[in-house]
Amino acid sequence: MKLKCVIIDDEPLAVNVIKNYVSQISSLELLNTFNSAIESMDFLQKNNVDLLFLDINMPLLNGLDFIQNMEKCPLIVITTAHEEYAVKSYELEVLDYLVKPIPFNRFLKAVNKAQKEIESHSKETFTGEKDFIFIKIDKKKLKKVYLDDILAVESLKDYIKIITKTGKHIVHQTLTSFTDDLPSDRFIRIHRSYTISIDKVEVIEGNSVEIDGIRYTIGRSYLNEVKKILLNEEPENE
Repeated sequence: MKLKCVIIDDEPLAVNVIKNYVSQISSLELLNTFNSAIESMDFLQKNNVDLLFLDINMPLLNGLDFIQNMEKCPLIVITTAHEEYAVKSYELEVLDYLVKPIPFNRFLKAVNKAQKEIESHSKETFTGEKDFIFIKIDKKKLKKVYLDDILAVESLKDYIKIITKTGKHIVHQTLTSFTDDLPSDRFIRIHRSYTISIDKVEVIEGNSVEIDGIRYTIGRSYLNEVKKILLNEEPENE
């Protein structure tokens, strides 16, 4: 599994060094680079990022304040020329702290640590008799939601509404990134605004499905693939 990563550093030379290191490691995929923390915020909220290489001393918003202000945060490896922020960084639960100039072997060690962390989280999330995920319902609270309880997920722009057997949860995350975290054999995107649980579908009618008495429209571009999955057959061309 490739880890999707982003670099945030206001020093072009430092960015180039890390980009070169990333290119040498097949398990990493560089999605983007940013010269400031503020420029990256919208991208990080809308994309599924596993690992962030983050500088501390940057204009307008430094790396540590950036971490504290992020609601949705990937694993973070600090990359800085200053040793004195290490204790504060670990209090913010960063994965690793690399001091510039960063040797490649030290960089590789941080990447391996990230790989193990992601794999460990994946096993905890999607194995066992009852699979579950944790969703962030506020800045400090995570709530366990069992996958079997999820009926559908609705997009609300930068938020999603997770509809379960027992209630609804509003989470600050995009539908795309949340759907990517769900097992594809159990959930399917049927519309730009909806992802549903495959085994909870009770009725299929035309370009819609019904789950727990609620009708969800299937988007035109999703229709063939959805019918193929739900009916286990190729739909007829109209």
